[in-house]
Amino acid sequence: MRLVIALGGNALLRRGEAMTAENQRDNVRIACQQIAKVAAGNQLVIAHGNGPQVGLLALQGAAYDAANPYPLDVLGAETEGMIGYMIEQELGNLLPVELPFATILTQVEVDGADPAFHKPTKPIGPVYPKEEAERLARDKGWSIAPDGNQFRRVVPSPRPQRIIEIRPIQWLLEKGAVVICAGGGGIPTLYRDGKLLGVEAVIDKDLCSALLAEQLASDLLVIATDVDAAYLDWGKPTQRAIAQAHPDELERLGFAAGSMGPKVQAACEFARHTGKVAVIGSLRDIEAIVQGSAGTRVSTERAGLTLR
Repeated sequence: MRLVIALGGNALLRRGEAMTAENQRDNVRIACQQIAKVAAGNQLVIAHGNGPQVGLLALQGAAYDAANPYPLDVLGAETEGMIGYMIEQELGNLLPVELPFATILTQVEVDGADPAFHKPTKPIGPVYPKEEAERLARDKGWSIAPDGNQFRRVVPSPRPQRIIEIRPIQWLLEKGAVVICAGGGGIPTLYRDGKLLGVEAVIDKDLCSALLAEQLASDLLVIATDVDAAYLDWGKPTQRAIAQAHPDELERLGFAAGSMGPKVQAACEFARHTGKVAVIGSLRDIEAIVQGSAGTRVSTERAGLTLR
């Protein structure tokens, strides 16, 4: 079975943890212990988040004022290499030594006419007092938005259109490699005057993972996060885990854009476009998710919604 496993940010850094290399490696090790359980007999593709890592590199770059900070597409490429290295090493220590691994720097094409470029919404980097944020916006041409009683930079989040390295990813899978790719939603790029260029944007990693799984004709998309399922009435005394849902039914529930919304959207799009199953669930339940006994299973096989 061909599996695409999209690791949420908790696979690399848990809430409240210091962003040290040691903490990130410890969390990658935990994620790899779960992934290793489903490696036998399956083709594995691993995608991952990179938000905190890009934010840290941006801060470090801003502290060095002898040169302009690197743009977001370059920072995204840097984090794909760093995180891929950790996953390759930790998963390689758990699986047979003859199993090959490959981390692919993954460019993802977006549409320059995407409305997202006219309405930046994705927050990145640190928070600033209002006066400092406004000065940075003037000096650097940033868009800013409120974040509590402070402000953050926001950038466009265009939809992924095409994964440029899809063919080498396919070739590596056919040769038996475990592939780590599309980190952080991929490196956003677009064509201008016939040339491929990086752009200052952030692609949603779950939507990119769904497109990756679709273009690879994957049998299952696993969206691994820090909760065991999507929930009805989340945070209320009446909350119930959703065991199975048709995409139409799940979308009617209106999940928040800042939390479960993109995961639900990605799962629904994959299920609709392919007729296969997508599952949203806990990183620690990956083995049970693949076996069909955990998480929220999203498919077009039957109508309605089933609760646990």
